[in-house]
Amino acid sequence: MYYLVLAGGASGASNGGGGGAGGLRTSYGTVSGGGGSLESAITLSNGTYTVTVGGGGASVDNSTSYQERGNAGSDSHIQASGMTTINTSGGGAPGSNNLLAANNGGCGGGQGAHPSSARSAQGGTTGEGFAGGATPSTGHPYRGGGGGGTGQAGFANNASPSSLISRGGDGLSSNITGSYINYGAGGGGTGGTGVGYSGAGGTGGTGGGGNGGAYNASGTAGTVNTGSGGGATGDAGTLTSGAGGSGIVILRMRTSTYSGVTSGSRTVTTNGSDTIIKFTGSGSYTHS
Repeated sequence: MYYLVLAGGASGASNGGGGGAGGLRTSYGTVSGGGGSLESAITLSNGTYTVTVGGGGASVDNSTSYQERGNAGSDSHIQASGMTTINTSGGGAPGSNNLLAANNGGCGGGQGAHPSSARSAQGGTTGEGFAGGATPSTGHPYRGGGGGGTGQAGFANNASPSSLISRGGDGLSSNITGSYINYGAGGGGTGGTGVGYSGAGGTGGTGGGGNGGAYNASGTAGTVNTGSGGGATGDAGTLTSGAGGSGIVILRMRTSTYSGVTSGSRTVTTNGSDTIIKFTGSGSYTHS
């Protein structure tokens, strides 16, 4: 049985970096998240395979604090008796302008929007995702870094060309469902922390990443069930960052071996000689 396990993405920061995407592990295709090696398929045995789909990190807003770190996403996993649990880590929370650093996660969160908060980009988990974008002390010092994606790192806020400034990393493309879809994109960083630094926010990565807001604009959410990070918000007025997108778990096996016993939030389709179970929420598959 082949699988794709994707955790929930982090929300964007208030006045900071873009949310990191949830980590991705897969045994289908050519590569796993973060450029890792493709994993081994599950050797099916009789029993129940329990699936947990991680939620996206909740958005943050400026009504509480205009300098607030984003919220990490939640883990996803597959568990079964006698099998090592297949777990992926929720997206890393991005940093804010008040020196609250970004966190590691499945993919790293983008750095905060301030030159004195410049640090090395926060890393993703090996075999799951890439690092978030850095906040250098030159170039565009008051923009947040982009969140890391499962297929590509987030971009720094002085990236070149300008279309990449504070952009979230792209998701990993997979055709486990029968058609190619990008999963786990990073969110875009904020466009600025003041009127003098009011550039456009960074765009979300390909695969559902939320766009970062300019100085006077809110961020947008990561797309549901793509494990993508949300975009950061600016710091003018009461603005809201984008929430992280929830994750997804996909199982693919020969139709001739499929038992037909499933539960929870799922859809079942076929592609050629294979059956595909797509879990958009927690559930299970019982093999016999």
